[in-house]
Amino acid sequence: MIRINLLPHREQKKAAHRLRFQIFMGASIAAALLLVALTYLIYDSRISRQEARNQFLQGEISKLDQQIKDIGTLKKQRDDLLNRKQLVERLEQGRNQSVYVFDQLIRQTPDGVYLKTFKQTGNDFALSGYALSGARVSNYMRTLAQSSIFTNPVLVEVKASIVNNQRVSEFSLVTSLKPAQSAASAPAAQVPPQGPKP
Repeated sequence: MIRINLLPHREQKKAAHRLRFQIFMGASIAAALLLVALTYLIYDSRISRQEARNQFLQGEISKLDQQIKDIGTLKKQRDDLLNRKQLVERLEQGRNQSVYVFDQLIRQTPDGVYLKTFKQTGNDFALSGYALSGARVSNYMRTLAQSSIFTNPVLVEVKASIVNNQRVSEFSLVTSLKPAQSAASAPAAQVPPQGPKP
């Protein structure tokens, strides 16, 4: 016996095929949406984590900036204290210097030389006075050059003058302290005391 299928099998196949396609399309769209959502969540999490790290780093940088400012302030205070300490050391070192300078000046001034002015500018000294002759001025400069405290005497001017009806040589010269010389470490004078004689 021959069987004949009178049902619309082609339409049923097409309908089944269309249904499979729609299901596949819906699953694909759902998977794509799920993948996009998952990617968005992952990147959002990473961005949030990075922002948290950035905020932490900014906080630490702010702390370091404050510490650097504090270090700068401490360095300035340290430098101020060192400057004060050096100033106190210089004052302590030179507190007897003027006495020693005057003592040496008197000891180094030979007979026949009289000082009228004495001016100190830093480590330089300007001397002016009278001498009975130009040779005594030269001798005085040699004595200053050989002293334990003075160095590099330079004659500025010498001229003839009359003082108390006596002909004298009026002179002015400059000299300096020796660099390593200080009142605290200055040796005792070895030249016997001799003041200027009238």
